[in-house]
Amino acid sequence: MQILKTNRLILRNFTVTDAAGLLEYTANPRVNCFMDQRISTLEDATAEVAKRSSDDSHIAVCLKDSNELIGELFGMREDRDSDTDKDSNSDTYSIGWNFNGRFEGKGYASESANAFIENLFMEQGIRRLYAYVEDDNFRSQKLCEKLGMRREGLFLEFISFVKNEDGTPKYENTYQYALLKKEWLEQRESQK
Repeated sequence: MQILKTNRLILRNFTVTDAAGLLEYTANPRVNCFMDQRISTLEDATAEVAKRSSDDSHIAVCLKDSNELIGELFGMREDRDSDTDKDSNSDTYSIGWNFNGRFEGKGYASESANAFIENLFMEQGIRRLYAYVEDDNFRSQKLCEKLGMRREGLFLEFISFVKNEDGTPKYENTYQYALLKKEWLEQRESQK
C-alpha cells in the first residue's frame, strides 16, 4: 500500500519492528470480535507482522514522530458473486479498526480512519463502505458516527466470538454502519 500521512500519524504496511506493539494490544483484546486474533507471545507477533507486511488489508497506524505502532485499520473489498461481474472489482469496502488502549482519547482513531476513508473514496474508487460494530462497543459506534457513517441496521444474535460459561456460543448483536462516497463528499463540502 502507499504510505499515508496525517498531521500526527503514518499509515503503512506492517514491518518486523511492529511485533512488540502488535503484541501489546492483541494479547488482551478489549472487545469480543478480536478474541480469535489474540496473540500471546512475541514470537507469534513477529510471525503475524511478517504475514501482514505484504497484506494491504491490514494497515499499521504509527505515530509520525517515533514510528511507534498504536493500532491498525483493516478492510477488504467485497467479493462479487454474480457470474456477470467475475472480472470487475466491487466498489464496496468493509472497514474496521483495533487500537492500543494506551493511546485512547487522543483522536488517533478518527484521524487515521478519516485518512483511510479519503484514500478509499478518492484513490481506490470505492463507492460505499461499511463497518460492523457490536452493540456494546460504544467507542466504535461513536467513532462511526464521528466519521459521518449512518447506522443502517441491527443484526440480532449475528455472530459468536466467545462462549458462555456453559460452553454454548454467546451471540453478539451487531450494528452495521455505512457511508456512501456521495454522502462523504457532501459532508466535506458542508464543513468548508
